[in-house]
Order: sequence, then C-alpha cells, then structure tokens
Amino acid sequence: MSSALFRKITIGSSVIGLLDSIYLSWIKITNQEALCAGIGNCDVVNTSEYSEIVGIPIAILGAGFYLIILILVLVENGTLFWKENSPLFVFGLSFGGMIYSGYLTYIELVVINAICPYCVLSALAIIVIFILSIFRLKQKLGELE
Repeated sequence: MSSALFRKITIGSSVIGLLDSIYLSWIKITNQEALCAGIGNCDVVNTSEYSEIVGIPIAILGAGFYLIILILVLVENGTLFWKENSPLFVFGLSFGGMIYSGYLTYIELVVINAICPYCVLSALAIIVIFILSIFRLKQKLGELE
C-alpha cells in the first residue's frame, strides 16, 4: 500500500475515534443513556469508577488524544520537522494508546463484566492507527536510507 493510502486510513481512523470519544464525553457529561441498541451495556461502563481519571472522563482524554494524532498526521506535510518526526510521534502515541485501551478492555471484561460497543470501536480505531503507524514509520525509515 502507498504512504498516501496509509495516511488517509490513519486520518479516517482518527476521525472515527474522535467522534466516538466526543459522543462518549457528551453522554458522560450530560448523564444521558448511550444508544447501544441492545448491544453491551454502555451505561455500566461509562458510569463505572474506571470511566474517569482524577475526575476527568476518559472519553474527554480520548477525544484530545485522537485530535492530537489527527493534527500530527495533517501537519506532517508541512515543515521538515513535522515530515521527519510526525510518524514517530504517531507511533509513540498510538502504542501508548493501544496499551491503555487494552487495559480498559480488560477492565470491561474482567472487572466490570460489561462491554461498551463505543469503547470497542475506539479500541479498534487505535489498533488500526498503531498498525498503520508501524508501516508508515517503516516507509519513512526506508526513505532515509
């Protein structure tokens, strides 16, 4: 696959993760019920003690996280600094995000005993971003040789 296609898919996955996180933030802040359509139990997950870090909803942190990744991918065609470093930054952020998402999935499955399909969507988005970041970083390193 071409670097441009990897970039487009990364942008798309970041937008999906961002919109997903914004929705989860909105239902958390407004105490609304999630539209889970009978799949999983979003409300149990979104109101659990694990849904916040020092009083900040994880979904808000997730929205910021996806926004940063999106910005990094969008600016990488700018200055030389961003061209050289953005793929590495996206790799590092997505690696950390994937590890944390794995932890949250574990909490859902083992501790809370409830699954939120929106959380699963976010986990899938960060996995896609991480896998693509490996390929994009490998391509970038190949260009330097």
